[in-house]
Amino acid sequence: MQAYSGTCGHDFIDFPSWPAEMQGGFLKARYKPTNCIQIHKWIEKEDHFEEEYVSDLLFSTNLSFIPVDLRFGPRGDAYVCDWYNPVKGHAQYSLRDPRRDRKSGRIWRIVPKGATLQDPPKIAEASIPDLLDLLKSPHSRVHYWTKRELRARDQAAVQQELAAWHSRLDPADPAHLHHLLEELWLSQGLGTPNLALLRTLLHSPNHLAAAAALGPLRFWHDDLDAKDVIPLLTFAATHPSQHVRREVIIAASYIGTPAALEAVLPVLDQPAGLHLAYALSSSLHSQNLSRHWQNSPRAKDIETRLTALSMPNKTHEPNTSASEAAFDQQKDLQVLELGCVPERLLFTKETLKVQAGKPGKLIFRNPDATQHNFVLLQLGTPLEEIGLAANEMAKSPAGLKKHFLPNDKRILLATKLLDPEGIEVLRFTAPNNPGTYPYLCTFPGHWILMKGNLIVK
Repeated sequence: MQAYSGTCGHDFIDFPSWPAEMQGGFLKARYKPTNCIQIHKWIEKEDHFEEEYVSDLLFSTNLSFIPVDLRFGPRGDAYVCDWYNPVKGHAQYSLRDPRRDRKSGRIWRIVPKGATLQDPPKIAEASIPDLLDLLKSPHSRVHYWTKRELRARDQAAVQQELAAWHSRLDPADPAHLHHLLEELWLSQGLGTPNLALLRTLLHSPNHLAAAAALGPLRFWHDDLDAKDVIPLLTFAATHPSQHVRREVIIAASYIGTPAALEAVLPVLDQPAGLHLAYALSSSLHSQNLSRHWQNSPRAKDIETRLTALSMPNKTHEPNTSASEAAFDQQKDLQVLELGCVPERLLFTKETLKVQAGKPGKLIFRNPDATQHNFVLLQLGTPLEEIGLAANEMAKSPAGLKKHFLPNDKRILLATKLLDPEGIEVLRFTAPNNPGTYPYLCTFPGHWILMKGNLIVK
């Protein structure tokens, strides 16, 4: 899933009371940059799943509306937890800020117009066989509640009934593989490895079922014999699906043995999208696996093969036009570089310096997981005025489209909002008047911490 900040809480849409065109998608709570509940589609790519924004389900112009969680209820109604407080963020507000409301909040209940809600499933007082049959429900949230309840029951009794339930499954059922996966995940929750079931799913013709089967292996390997584990890794490392190869390289980083490393190294010799390449780099550089190769004679070879993977680097300076290239050839050009400190809401530099009236080039990079921009203000402009104006823009969906740039003549330079790993280059002539020119990020709330000064001499 795509990573970015400003979201906490989402749930898949699979209750029939919701419109057919929304089925299989999901609702997402966004508390920044704007406060809303979004509708997304879920799209499979070669090595990951990607979300596609469809529309807003709920949007508020009240900046105190801060949705911090979202879950479907047992009848198919959606519930939104609203923090209902204008203070949010990464400690940019004092803990003693009088606007902090520690007592009240709101819960919103959302039901499609004209929808008929289903009866809630019986879970708390249900028998174990009835609970197991709930694993066949088409609703993912019901599976979650059911497995949670089964983990709280007598484990020996659950295991006995689970074996009987498995024997009654119909291989001709279109949902058969999914029922097996639910059984596998329940076994993981119970802490009882089921090697035969894992092996069956890993060798199934459905690549997503095979990929999902590798998840429990991360936690079961200590309870299984290595002679049974390594062949599973070897098989998955050459699987035609990048989803499967992604999951096996992650599983190997949990196992962390020399044999596990050898079993998954063939993944390096096959095509890899950005997400698989990232999983490869992270896993092979993990302490569990790197200790087996970084100080060995083949360390250079492994690093070379990792580097050779198709991992596009979006932080390279973009191609320049003829006029931009000519601008960059000026002998007195002043080149400035500025970035964002990941997860800190800070620029990498609080001060930049230029000579008055000279050409300048600012290279702005965003390695953070959330969007940021760079906005330079006129000499003497109160930074708070621009920051508060940007906050007000969060009241409208149009604010994001305008990159949260207020219509203010005191803005001298500005980048667009850069996505993670984005880069933008600004070319300019430094102001003629010496002094201190403030700069900030106008993403709502960021400006309180994310600011600095351009010193013109």
